[in-house]
Amino acid sequence: MKKDYYNVIGVMSGTSLDGVDLAHIQFEIKNHKWAFKILECETISYDINWISVLKTAVDYTKIQLDELNKNYTQLLASIISNFIDKHSLKDLDAVCSHGHTILHQPQNGFTLQIGNLTEIAKCTHQNVVCDFRVQDVQLGGQGAPLVPIGDRILFSEYDYCMNLGGFSNVSFEENEQRIAFDISPVNTVLNFYANQLGLEYDNKGEISRTGKCNPILLAELNALDFYQKKYPKSLGFEFVKETVLPIIEKHKISIADKLNTFSEHIAIQIALALPKKEGSLFTTGGGAYNDFLIERIQAKLPEMNIIIPPKKILEFKEALIFALLGVLKLRGEINALKSVTGAKQDHSTGVLFLNK
Repeated sequence: MKKDYYNVIGVMSGTSLDGVDLAHIQFEIKNHKWAFKILECETISYDINWISVLKTAVDYTKIQLDELNKNYTQLLASIISNFIDKHSLKDLDAVCSHGHTILHQPQNGFTLQIGNLTEIAKCTHQNVVCDFRVQDVQLGGQGAPLVPIGDRILFSEYDYCMNLGGFSNVSFEENEQRIAFDISPVNTVLNFYANQLGLEYDNKGEISRTGKCNPILLAELNALDFYQKKYPKSLGFEFVKETVLPIIEKHKISIADKLNTFSEHIAIQIALALPKKEGSLFTTGGGAYNDFLIERIQAKLPEMNIIIPPKKILEFKEALIFALLGVLKLRGEINALKSVTGAKQDHSTGVLFLNK
């Protein structure tokens, strides 16, 4: 399906559990360059029951996961259908949906994003491109991060593109190859402790700012094996649950101190991860609203120009790029890079379910 104009919806649910991001995107190819417009966009929050289920599903049995996958597919289909109806969207080429990651174990050749069952096309009455990560893992890759090809195509003017979501990840060009990897947990941990105070998140990092950095905890976190590994590398919620939280919980310090210390840890790991400590750092994701965290990153990278884009791009960049991945799949073009994921080859990933 090669043409110069595409009318699609990008759908993303991230590990920080703030909800389902939906963005209506128009792509156009002019003089071999991609241009985009983000039109209607919104985040549909999960209710308290779904948040609880998605947090604990990492421990589900195979039978429980199968049931969850069916139920979540129905939920996602209804959210997408409501979005289409609400905005009277017509003539869509496809809905391009990431689903929600429950298990991510590329070292075991396995990753699971729920919400990617064939019923989603039937329920939404749309062509759906989805399940973008599985093929990459089958080809020996990490299945993540997948956003960097979008960084290369849509945001090539920046030295680094960084997302601060459930985890931080970065992408950049090195020796004419796109390099990308996950850096550390971010909102998966910060939100966990904000939740203990009855808050959805630590607004602007105000609670973190009141805490004190605990040097012993900070040293333990910085010594974790993951940070010594070479890329390609990626993180899942299992790492937070099994490795990070137990380390933090050993320390009998206030939640403000835990938040402050972990923010410092995030900033240190980001600074260590960037090969060049100057240039432009294009920053998106919910963590970009955390003023304290951004200040700590800036303090570790004083020569770096941290650029935070307008709200539509800041909040919906991942939905935008999964929309692009879906369009590239429709065109039969490469949308996953071996230099990023470690797969055997560049490839066109994703599954297409036609509206029949």
